[in-house]
Amino acid sequence: MRILVTNDDGINAPGLAVAEAIAAEIAGADGEVWTVAPAFEQSGVAHKISYTHPMMIAQLDTRRYAAEGSPADCVLAGLYDVLQGARPDLVISGVNRGNNAAENVMYSGTVGGALEAALQGLPAIALSQYFGPQTRGLGDPFEAAADHGTRVVRALMDKAMWDTGDYRLFYNVNFPPVAASGVKGMRVTRQGYRKDTFFGVEPHISPAGKKFLWITGGPQHLPTAEGTDAHANLAGYVSVTPMRADLTAHDALDEVRSRLE
Repeated sequence: MRILVTNDDGINAPGLAVAEAIAAEIAGADGEVWTVAPAFEQSGVAHKISYTHPMMIAQLDTRRYAAEGSPADCVLAGLYDVLQGARPDLVISGVNRGNNAAENVMYSGTVGGALEAALQGLPAIALSQYFGPQTRGLGDPFEAAADHGTRVVRALMDKAMWDTGDYRLFYNVNFPPVAASGVKGMRVTRQGYRKDTFFGVEPHISPAGKKFLWITGGPQHLPTAEGTDAHANLAGYVSVTPMRADLTAHDALDEVRSRLE
């Protein structure tokens, strides 16, 4: 098996090493794990591609590359430059430092990497580690992902749906903010929504008198509806959410059509 690994936290991120270890177990002794990850952190870039400027790519080790681009860029670089068109059997994006549940999905470079792989017709899984009070005291805050990641990915590969439609399925996985021993199991969920949690800006004045704006986030431990990703994570479960790149509000089509056509 050939697996391509990327992330959005950068080539030196500890979560990437967890993803590479998961990929190595899944690929097996006769398999190949290729890593193409951003040279610098790319958190929050979503599905951005560097359409208007080139990116430098450098080989760091055997089957390991860093590219000055987004996770989606790295998937493209992996497919069409590094692997020279040889198709991987699976793309893993992550393991992200922090959750990519609920509204965070829309901003996530980790999810963006998996989404690009799906658009390229490849099986793809985004992996993220929820952080919280119970992970702060751990020697390895990625403990839940490291201990349970292989089992979850293998279950998805063996039992989940892998269609070949125009907007094919990919999977968004979040590991709960607990120690590995505290993980209760796995739940298939829909994407949640944290009410009254929004990104904003906080202005600061530099010593030179220039105004700079820092992006600020909202609380990550607010409850979401039962059956959703963040709800399951905060209850100690690994969430698995099937996703597609199609953003059409299919439930609204007939009503809007009746009003406008």
